[in-house]
Amino acid sequence: MPEEIRREKELAEIEQSLRKKFKKDIFSKFAKAINTYELLQEGDRVAVCISGGKDSMLLAKLFQELQRHRKFAFELEFLVMDPGYHPKNREAIEHNARVLGIPITIFESQIFDTVYDIDKNPCYLCARMRRGYLYAKAKELGCNKIALGHHYDDVIETILMGMLYGAQIQTMMPKLHSTNFPGMELIRPMYLIREEAICHWRDYNGLHFLQCACRFTENNAAFGADEVSDSARQEVKKLIATLREDNPYVEGNIFKSVENVNLSTIIAYKKNGVKHHFLDVYDQLDANQEDSF
Repeated sequence: MPEEIRREKELAEIEQSLRKKFKKDIFSKFAKAINTYELLQEGDRVAVCISGGKDSMLLAKLFQELQRHRKFAFELEFLVMDPGYHPKNREAIEHNARVLGIPITIFESQIFDTVYDIDKNPCYLCARMRRGYLYAKAKELGCNKIALGHHYDDVIETILMGMLYGAQIQTMMPKLHSTNFPGMELIRPMYLIREEAICHWRDYNGLHFLQCACRFTENNAAFGADEVSDSARQEVKKLIATLREDNPYVEGNIFKSVENVNLSTIIAYKKNGVKHHFLDVYDQLDANQEDSF
């Protein structure tokens, strides 16, 4: 079979899997998040940000599939930033984009060189810089939104990480207005998709994506296993897996917890940078709330 025909057949099978086998667990949840959180409007021009991993590659395919439905008009840019990847990692991204039929736009930066010698929180600085470069390039291309591939498990892990390591209650929001780029918005359309389903889609189609192309870890795992370090996030993943053994609803409960916050039982909270304490209004509270716990 000629190579071009073989590739077309492979791509057709991958796309068909999203319409059939993975419609319930992946595509329907993608569409539900877009509708529930109002992530996409007519006339939007979205920069789909691709890092080379399974999540962002699937995100690109889901947007392509959604665009085929043509319920309303919107435009897509598939944006890849090369922050200083090892050549083999960049080649892997380009290869997978060809296999998946994703017309990527690649631009370079030297973020890895900038943060490589920083001892304190290099990952945090790298992430912030990457976000800034993506916003700037997306705006240059006429986009009003950037889409990232964070999924359901990222959300619940972020909630627990904030509590256990940051002494705060917060969540990863499904969309955010940009502070530094007026008129730009960040959206997370895979907000309701479980990581297990993403891995199943990847393996079912025999796909191999970058696990982590960061210069700090690329020598350890460019492809393959899901765990590359004993980071805080990996510890939280293990904790959730352990809790699930006794309580199969634990993940859903963590996710819903930030939708059911009762401010009358909170010691203090922040809004727009201003801290509010329960003592500020304690004497005005209804005595009927006594012994609510």
